[in-house]
Amino acid sequence: MEDWALIRQLHRVEGLSQAAIARRLSLSRNTVAKALRSTDPPSYSPRPPVEGAFSEVEAAVRDLLGRFPSMPTAVLAERVGWEGSRSWFYANVARLRPGYRVADPADRLVHHAGEQIQCDLWFPGRLIPDHAGVVRDFPVLVMVASHSRYAVAAVLPSRRTGDLLAGMWWCVAEGFGAVPRQLLWDNEAGIGRGGKLAEGVAAFCGALGVRLVQARPYDPETKGVVERFNGYLATSFLPGRTFTAPVDFQAQLTDWLITANQRTHRTTRTRPVEAMTTEREAMGPLPPVDPVIGHRFTTRLPRDYYVTAAGAAYSVHPGVIGRLVEVVVDLHTVTVTCAGRTVATHQRAWGSGATVTDPVHVAAAALMRRTHQQPRTEGAAGGQVEVADLGVYDRLFGIEVA
Repeated sequence: MEDWALIRQLHRVEGLSQAAIARRLSLSRNTVAKALRSTDPPSYSPRPPVEGAFSEVEAAVRDLLGRFPSMPTAVLAERVGWEGSRSWFYANVARLRPGYRVADPADRLVHHAGEQIQCDLWFPGRLIPDHAGVVRDFPVLVMVASHSRYAVAAVLPSRRTGDLLAGMWWCVAEGFGAVPRQLLWDNEAGIGRGGKLAEGVAAFCGALGVRLVQARPYDPETKGVVERFNGYLATSFLPGRTFTAPVDFQAQLTDWLITANQRTHRTTRTRPVEAMTTEREAMGPLPPVDPVIGHRFTTRLPRDYYVTAAGAAYSVHPGVIGRLVEVVVDLHTVTVTCAGRTVATHQRAWGSGATVTDPVHVAAAALMRRTHQQPRTEGAAGGQVEVADLGVYDRLFGIEVA
C-alpha cells in the first residue's frame, strides 16, 4: 500500500520516469508499471480456510461443551482422543467455549440507610499469643454497615456459635449502638449451612429483632463491602505491629478503627463516622433485655471438682461434687452455677490445654478430704457404742442356740 502511493506520487508530482522510480525504490520496472496502471490500491484476498486436525474432533468438542460447559480443556482433549498440538487445541476450545457458557451477571447493589450490616471473619495470621504464650491465628469478627461503611471489629477466641453470637452482640451494642434490619453472613459453620441456622442463632436474631441472611455460594459481590474492608485491615492495620495478648490486639484495633472511620471513604465520598450518625436514626433500638450468648451446658461435677469448657479446665467448689452444675462461657469469663447459686467464676483462658484453679476451691477440697479421712469416734452417750442383737436372726429362722 505504501509503495503504490509513493510510486504514483514520484511519477505525477516529481515527474520521474519508471526507470528512475525503480532505481530509487529498489523495485522492479514491472512493479512500477503495474502500480502506475492501477487506479485502485492493491488488495489481498483472504485465503480460503484450510481444514485442520481440529475440524475432525470439533463436533465431539461441541457436544461435550453443550452438556458440560465448564469441563476443563485437558479433560476435553482426553475425551475426544486429541493427539495433536496442545496449544492449538486449547486455542480452539477457548474460541468455542464462550458460546456454551452462561454468563454470570452482577447486579448493581444499592444500600439504604439502616438496612444492612455485613459480617465476616478475618484471620490476621499467627500473631496473637494465647494464655501459654503460643502465637495463634485467632479469628476477628468484622462488621461493616453497608450504607455508611462504618466498621467495628472484635477478636474472638474461636469461631464456634457461642463466641460468634457474643462477638456480634458486643459489636452491635458497643460499636453501632443500634440494630439494622438485616445481618448478612456467608456460609460460616458457626452461623449455619445448607439453609439451616446453627443452634441458638435464631433465638439471638429474634431477641434483637433482626433478619439474618446468608449469601449464596460463589457470589462474592454480595459481601463486597466487608471483604474490601478485610483487605484494608491486612494492608493498613497489620504492618509493623506486634501483640502481647488478645487484649492488646483488641486495644490496638479499637484505636485504629477510630481513625479509619474518620477518613473520607473513596466510594461514598463521606466520612463513615458522620454517615453512621444519620444511619443510626434509621436503625432499630437495642433490645431491653440482652440476648442469650456464649456457650451453655449442664454437667455433673466429678470428684476432681473441675469442668472442661472451651478447651480448658476450670475448678468448681467441691461442695457440689456429684450435683448438676450449669456452665456459661462468654468471651471473657466462665461462670458455674448450681441450683441458681454461683459456685465458680473464672477469667476465660484463650487457647487450649489450660488449667485454671481457684485457691479457695483447693482449700475447701483439702478440708473436706481431712474430714472424710478422720476415724470414727465412739458414741457420745457414756462413751459406748450400741451393739446390735444378732440373735434376732436365729429366732427368725427357728434356730436354737445352746
